[in-house]
Amino acid sequence: MSKKIMLLGSGELGKEFVIAVKRLGQYVIAVDSYNDAPAQQVADEREVIDMLDGKALDAIVAKHQPDLIVPEIEAIRTERFYDYEKQGIQVVPSARAANFTMNRKAIRDLASKELALRTANYRYAASLEELRVAVGEVGIPCVVKPLMSSSGKGQSTVKSEADIEKAWSYSQSGKRGDSAEVIVESFVNFHTEITLLTVTQKNGKTLFCPPIGHRQERGDYQESWQPCLISDEQLKEAQDIAEKVTRSLTGAGIWGVEFFLADDGLYFSELSPRPHDTGMVTLAGTQNLSEFELHARAVLGLPIPEIILLQVGVSAVILADKAGNNPQYIGLEEALKESRTDIRIFGKPATRPYRRMAVALAYDQLGGDVKAIKEKAIANAKKVTVVSEQIAVTK
Repeated sequence: MSKKIMLLGSGELGKEFVIAVKRLGQYVIAVDSYNDAPAQQVADEREVIDMLDGKALDAIVAKHQPDLIVPEIEAIRTERFYDYEKQGIQVVPSARAANFTMNRKAIRDLASKELALRTANYRYAASLEELRVAVGEVGIPCVVKPLMSSSGKGQSTVKSEADIEKAWSYSQSGKRGDSAEVIVESFVNFHTEITLLTVTQKNGKTLFCPPIGHRQERGDYQESWQPCLISDEQLKEAQDIAEKVTRSLTGAGIWGVEFFLADDGLYFSELSPRPHDTGMVTLAGTQNLSEFELHARAVLGLPIPEIILLQVGVSAVILADKAGNNPQYIGLEEALKESRTDIRIFGKPATRPYRRMAVALAYDQLGGDVKAIKEKAIANAKKVTVVSEQIAVTK
């Protein structure tokens, strides 16, 4: 049952997915906007194109004739996916899902207006003046995000009117794609933020991983832990919402469904139709199948009998602090001296400030002290320093 898979976006999540499908005997073409991206290092073939160029995307699809197209990033001409489906190509999870979830406006309107899910109050703005009006309607503090971005790029919190212009400028510098529009969300005073990894199958019921807690800075996750303890009632509500949204979007694969847990209840936040960055904690052996192995089985139509929590785990990111090339990792030996820990280096060929370059993992048996495991993972991440050849700046 060997399939030809075209992966669109070849970062660290794509790399682990490629490893998972290669173990199942599949053939992968890894596509990205730059050469030697992490997933390209383990794939059978590679292509380097601008995936926002519809003609270039059409050309490589016609060249390779894949059986499956698996998007890993947002910056893709996803409207082309409908045509690929008509050609008989399986788009993961589906063309509809990719088009809705790659754009915050589409998924938020689906969740709030069509499915009547509880979300933060929100408005849209396509200019600085519209942003001022939207902030006035939503209220301060609020969060401003580009409709299309990833890893928190372009996202900021408006804490006073003086922040509005800065938020607009940052949203435009951090956006992906050619839309200037942003979403403005009221600030939810939450005490916990979780990801509920949800697996939809071609021939089987929807499955849920134990909830993952996470902490963010600059809109990007810093640590994640599994399991995150929440009440049975909140877990059931989150599962019901996740199943409702994924059923509406259609298709098979893993989804990262994000929620805020506040004193006044549960809020739907966002949705990713692919492995989630916070789900890298599953690389610590917390489950019988990692999120990447689950995604691989789901998109290939292979059975997933059950998802079992095996141990407690934490992931903590290792970041670069400057722009450079040919990164090296100092302190790896020291970090690996700790028992029940691991380091996963992604293999990105270049650095930039706050770019995620690796992850530190720590784990213990079920019932272990999550706080202590988290401290161990964070301490190990701090032991590893990313050093790179600085890029010369021309005046």
